[in-house]
Amino acid sequence: MSNWKSICRIDDIPVLGARRVSRNKGCDVAVFRNSEDKVFALLDRCPHRGGQLSQGIVFGESVACPLHNWTIGLADGCAKQPDEGCTQKFSVKVDNGVVHLDIEELNSLALSQFVATT
Repeated sequence: MSNWKSICRIDDIPVLGARRVSRNKGCDVAVFRNSEDKVFALLDRCPHRGGQLSQGIVFGESVACPLHNWTIGLADGCAKQPDEGCTQKFSVKVDNGVVHLDIEELNSLALSQFVATT
C-alpha cells in the first residue's frame, strides 16, 4: 500500500494553474488543477527543452509548455502530436479537499537532473 504525503488543499492550487513541490533530489513536481477541479502531478520539466510546466497554461486536461508551446497531457505526461516525448507522471489523490502525492514515487521517480533536448 502506498504512503501518501499531504501537499496542500485543493483550493491552494489556482484553477487552471499549478503549484510546485520541491524534492530533496531531482526536479520539482508540478501539481495542476483544471477547471473541473481534477488534480494531476507531473515532473516540472517539459520533455522537449526542460521548460517549467508549472509556468504553463492549463486547458482541459493539458498544459502548454511556456517555452515552445508544446501540449503535454496532464493524465499521462506525454506530448501531443506532432510533438513526441513524455515527462514523468506522479500518483495523486484528493481526500476531503487535501491533495496527496505518493511518498515512494516522490523519493524514487525521475531523480536524475537530465533534461531531454530532442
